[in-house]
Amino acid sequence: MPAARIDLEQIGKLISIAERYGLEELTVSEGSLSITIRGHALAAVPVADPAVPAAPAPPRPARKPRAPRPQPAQDAPVCTRGVPLPAPMTGVFYRAPSPDAPPFVEVGDVITAGQTIGLIEAMKVFSEVPAEVAGRIVEIVAESGKLVQADEPLMFVEPVEDLES
Repeated sequence: MPAARIDLEQIGKLISIAERYGLEELTVSEGSLSITIRGHALAAVPVADPAVPAAPAPPRPARKPRAPRPQPAQDAPVCTRGVPLPAPMTGVFYRAPSPDAPPFVEVGDVITAGQTIGLIEAMKVFSEVPAEVAGRIVEIVAESGKLVQADEPLMFVEPVEDLES
């Protein structure tokens, strides 16, 4: 039987999801391959046969302080007004529900809290991205079809209370 192909990018996405939601354990199986991610150390353990139990997790090392997130490149435009609408997870961002459909929002649109502003595809699953605040879209910084990191700004809005003045 040929060995199953392990996609390190997909494993990285699983680790990001486990960290984002503070999961103690995450197991994903596809065919004869099973990946288990455990605890805060987050060691991925590939198992060739799902019927074989996974090895016990190694003891957890003391938690180290996280390194600061990389800052945007100096040449990247930075919005100086508005509230950022961040990506809820790492994945590929899409501004429209399909390639031939119009984008969910455009610069200048007034949105409500909870309104869908885009989609993020992670692990072949599309998740709607809801707006966290109501307001007017002043800048869209994420490019459709490109990878975004969790908490990276997708767009900026001028909150509703600012619009009334």
